[in-house]
Amino acid sequence: MDLPADDRALSPRTGFTRAHWEAAADVLLAGVEPYATADRALYHLPGDRQSFSGRLSDGLEGYARTLLLAAFSRDETALERYADGLAAGAAGAWPRVQHRSQPLVEAASIALALRLTRPLLWDRLDDAVQQRAAQWLGDALTAEPWPCNWELFPVTVGGFLQSIDHEPEASRKAIDRGLERIEQWYLGDGWYTDGDGRKFDYYNGWAMHLYPMLHAWLSDDADLLNLYGGRLSRHLTDYAHLFAADGAPMHQGRSLTYRFATTAPLWLGALTGHTPLPPGQTRRLASGALRHFLERGAVDDRGLLTLGWHGPNPAVLQDYSGPASPYWASKGFLGLLLPPDHEVWTAPEEASPAEGPDSAYPIAPPNWLLQSTTSDGLVRLHNHGSEHADYDPYYSRLAYSTTTEPSPAHDNSVFVGDDPSRTGIEPLGAGDDWAASRHTVASGARVTSAVLVRGAVEVRAYLVAGAEPGTPVRVTGWAAPDGVRAELRPLVGLDDSLTGVTGADATLFVALARLTAQPDPRPLADLVSVVVTGTELHVTWEDGTETGLDVQVPRPGRTRPGHPEDGQVTGR
Repeated sequence: MDLPADDRALSPRTGFTRAHWEAAADVLLAGVEPYATADRALYHLPGDRQSFSGRLSDGLEGYARTLLLAAFSRDETALERYADGLAAGAAGAWPRVQHRSQPLVEAASIALALRLTRPLLWDRLDDAVQQRAAQWLGDALTAEPWPCNWELFPVTVGGFLQSIDHEPEASRKAIDRGLERIEQWYLGDGWYTDGDGRKFDYYNGWAMHLYPMLHAWLSDDADLLNLYGGRLSRHLTDYAHLFAADGAPMHQGRSLTYRFATTAPLWLGALTGHTPLPPGQTRRLASGALRHFLERGAVDDRGLLTLGWHGPNPAVLQDYSGPASPYWASKGFLGLLLPPDHEVWTAPEEASPAEGPDSAYPIAPPNWLLQSTTSDGLVRLHNHGSEHADYDPYYSRLAYSTTTEPSPAHDNSVFVGDDPSRTGIEPLGAGDDWAASRHTVASGARVTSAVLVRGAVEVRAYLVAGAEPGTPVRVTGWAAPDGVRAELRPLVGLDDSLTGVTGADATLFVALARLTAQPDPRPLADLVSVVVTGTELHVTWEDGTETGLDVQVPRPGRTRPGHPEDGQVTGR
């Protein structure tokens, strides 16, 4: 991608400025233009993959998601092309919005784009075109969404239709209904689950916060801005810790092919004035993510976003992923709505959390512990509270990072017998340097998992109860890519193959782990020592600091290091 020269005075960490974002948007919009149909209503991007919604829906997806990019970048030339496509699409080229159908998703992108660019696009349309387009969008007001972030698509359509006085009562009902439904999934401290259960991932930022907050902002609704703005600001306090020093977002959750859509909530906070982050840090985090992907093959030589993570990668796709699905990455360009003289564009870049110092950062609602190290800029996520209804490697593994991806060989797992599953996760708490949870495997055995961290070092413990005596237990660690070192060493109950067996009672297994990009790290044995008494871990770090945890009943609190009180040593 042909981009401007780096500006290391304004952006000493990434080199990127607003001009880089504008240039990237131009390349992406130019890349998709040759694949529009003659009437410009559909964008059939190349490749042999098709989503489960079919080719027609995939073509609509191509139109809607790239329209969003044109809207954020205020590209009037591109918007003229999309105006032609809107006329043809609403006249019959597009599939209708139906219950739980993909066109409902794309209707929200179209409605948001129209609302953001009303003087540039909508107000220039003929009355007949406006009427047909409003009628096509209107089906979204009564279409039943899937019970997850989809509840916000009728809200977004309703917000636009209400603003043009089309079916105002039905629009109001759709808005109220959707906003009421997502309340059941708000768990506090700025975090939602994506529907029932404990599905925590980037949908918090690019959906659950994005749509309600933009609706409140565009409606100038003070009450909603106060409600959703407070939640967004609190979320961003945690969210800033999910990016590596090289810009990589955490490799966890579904729809990862949207890539730098992960930056949307960062821009959203700046756009609406609800962020705890300094302007220079907001841009540093966002530009770091954009640069990370552009330098690693996310955009091919035709200027097209590929289906994958860096380059093409089918492992991160879902059955709803079509050839244009990656263009929800357009949400990452939300910052272009900010004027060039806004402080988020003019302030010097500031360091991200991953740039130091080392930290172990707990996030309560998902029961995560984020572990970052300045020496290599990596961030690791210890997952003790997020899962999917079906066992999903992108939700249910014990740990994720900004440099690894889940392995088919079940990295970061505990096998009870030959069963590595982890469902029904019960969060048991997270503190300054620890996190713990309990889950059940198919046989009914219960596994209590806990981790204590310092720097890049991890003390991992597993207490297996309810298994038949003699049941083999095997633990796995990180599946590291080239250039990154992964270690897993047995301490208690495990042999050199990291396998042990259960006894008549609950059996404890303990190992040391490390994921590091340091070229020549000190030996693990020099950095930590562990003494186990019953189910209690007594840990001494290299600087002499002592911490502890009772794996059987972990809970918040503290005892004097090395001096158990009432038989309980808890996290710091």
